[in-house]
Amino acid sequence: MKIGNLYFSFTNPSLFMLLTLSLVLLLLHFVTKKGGGNSVPNVWQSLVELIYDFVLNLVNEQIGGLSGNVKQKFFPCILVTFTFLLFRNLQGMIPYSFTVTSHFLITLGLSFSIFIGITIVGFQRNGLHFLSFSLPAGVPLPLAPFLVLLELIPHCFRALSSGIRLFANMMAGHSSVKILSGFAWTMLCMNDLLYFIGDLGPLFIVLALTGLELGVAILQAHVFTILICIYLNDAINLHQNFYLFIIEQKRGIYA
Repeated sequence: MKIGNLYFSFTNPSLFMLLTLSLVLLLLHFVTKKGGGNSVPNVWQSLVELIYDFVLNLVNEQIGGLSGNVKQKFFPCILVTFTFLLFRNLQGMIPYSFTVTSHFLITLGLSFSIFIGITIVGFQRNGLHFLSFSLPAGVPLPLAPFLVLLELIPHCFRALSSGIRLFANMMAGHSSVKILSGFAWTMLCMNDLLYFIGDLGPLFIVLALTGLELGVAILQAHVFTILICIYLNDAINLHQNFYLFIIEQKRGIYA
């Protein structure tokens, strides 16, 4: 579809992201279709409750300096992000499926949008004082321009590094499985007993890598969610965590 000089097309990433969203909504519908969960949960309700409790504990542990009610404002966004990435990564393990998170533009767009949102939250909570993250208190004035630059560059690269980390891990694992699977299938199709016996080695490696990829798919959703909580905590509390660390160190010295 063309609108002016812009082209809009329904691509494979759009299709599979829509399928993931439909799968999550369908799961939630089956769990809550009778107005709530059962007193004795089934497998699907237990899965939803496990994800909910896991992300809730993660938010409570990683984000400090806020009351429970205020933390709940950020919880839905973090829960949706974790659930989407988890189901999207696992769905990409299905043969002939499509792994959206192995495309850099997708992960980069996700990480940049979250980074912009966290920056907006930081300004809402702290005002212009939020910019003080780039210049800690007590820094000599001649060193201020250099420290501002040194702090600002890593802060902006957070968005880039989160997207690259997710993309690289998913892409590397899927590429390894694909290469070894093709190698094993080629050996299997050769009409030779020696090649058939030698195929067992690559086949076992493919099975091991597939199990490893399942773990990586879950782990990357976890890591991405933890990074969101850490960046959100830094934006809300600014230098408080650093000062608390210094205080604890002094208490240890004088104890």
